[in-house]
Amino acid sequence: MTQTTVPHTGSRQPLRRPSRLHRAWFVAAVTFVTIIGAAAFASLPGLLIEPLHREFDWSRGTIGFAVSVNLALYGLTAPFAAALMDRFGIRRVVAVALCVIAVGSVLTVWMTQPWQLVLYWGVLVGLGSGSMALAFAATVTNRWFVRRRGLVTGILTAAGASGQLVFLPLLSWLVEHHGWRPAAVTVALAALAVVPFVWLLLRDHPADVGLTAYGAEGFTPKPEPVPGAARRALTVLFKAARTGPFWLLAGTFAICGASTNGLVKTHFVPAAHDHGMPITAAASLLAVIGVFDVVGTIASGWFTDRFEARRLLAVYYTLRGVSLLFLPMLLAPSVHPPMIFFIVFYGLDWVATVPPTIALCREHYGEDSAIVFGWVLASHQVGAAVVAFAGGVARDVFGSYDVVWYASGALCAAAALMALVIRRRPLPKVMPAAA
Repeated sequence: MTQTTVPHTGSRQPLRRPSRLHRAWFVAAVTFVTIIGAAAFASLPGLLIEPLHREFDWSRGTIGFAVSVNLALYGLTAPFAAALMDRFGIRRVVAVALCVIAVGSVLTVWMTQPWQLVLYWGVLVGLGSGSMALAFAATVTNRWFVRRRGLVTGILTAAGASGQLVFLPLLSWLVEHHGWRPAAVTVALAALAVVPFVWLLLRDHPADVGLTAYGAEGFTPKPEPVPGAARRALTVLFKAARTGPFWLLAGTFAICGASTNGLVKTHFVPAAHDHGMPITAAASLLAVIGVFDVVGTIASGWFTDRFEARRLLAVYYTLRGVSLLFLPMLLAPSVHPPMIFFIVFYGLDWVATVPPTIALCREHYGEDSAIVFGWVLASHQVGAAVVAFAGGVARDVFGSYDVVWYASGALCAAAALMALVIRRRPLPKVMPAAA
């Protein structure tokens, strides 16, 4: 593979020099590791519901509300974080975000009131994690890659699942044998451990090291910092909100969040525990979801480079809805083959929706696509927040989670139909050359 470098002579014309591996892949690798480290905190909320309920006698609805604040801010922060990356650079925003996550997580060790859980875990960790959201992956992909964008998007999206895979068994073991506080400290340390990698190895733009983006035809200078990050994020939102594809993408992604982060990631462990399954066994099943999520998301990125994105979304949501309808019949005190089949099947589909959703944002919104995707991601997290709270309330009221599983399955069917309604953007007409 060759990459384009800028000579040191001051010439504006780039030179081509042979290189075995483009620098963009190193940037993608650092981004992958960063998201893995930040994903540690995402593994914890579902493990905290039962311990906090036992220790403080807080209702599951109260704990679910704190998780819902976290999930909502995770999404609502994303578009502003994408704009801040344009203003201050990726490295600074991500490093500060990781520090905020660490502070919020470690402060929970001394909490005694529900409002402290909402402030520390909901607000601080929510704001920090929002800056580490998928808009971060979209920004890196848009700047460093022209070719293989779908594949890279899938790989970086899978990083979150890999973080869950790495930390979930450890955190569940800590919670069960040493309590939830050591688990919270572990999350804080994991976030801090990634900061040096970000600061020393991550670069904001190919032009910072005199390169072109991977697959680009020519050298592109680094754009000037964009002032008014908040204003730009809102301007892009108002512009996109006047188009139909934005609302369809936001609606489908809200259902995606409701059926993954809001439902399964938050409530699967306590729901399985209701049926007699040990917490460590249920957490291990979620970790297995993380294994197959990596495979499914990378495969989805590969498919997105080759097939129509909206049809891929329709297939993914249909399969997810069907699997959720069967889940209440599969929960049992022990792990059995049908449950393993569900875990594998659901894992392959977990966030396979991300690469085609980002591709549709890029197709319809061009240079603003990272910020538009940030707003679409906000809808994802609002949907997750609603179900995280509603799931806890449903468990308090009905004594089980069954109604939430069935409702989420029906919502996935609606998302499949919405995806098919998204129209393809017509290609620009090419005027014939003058004779």
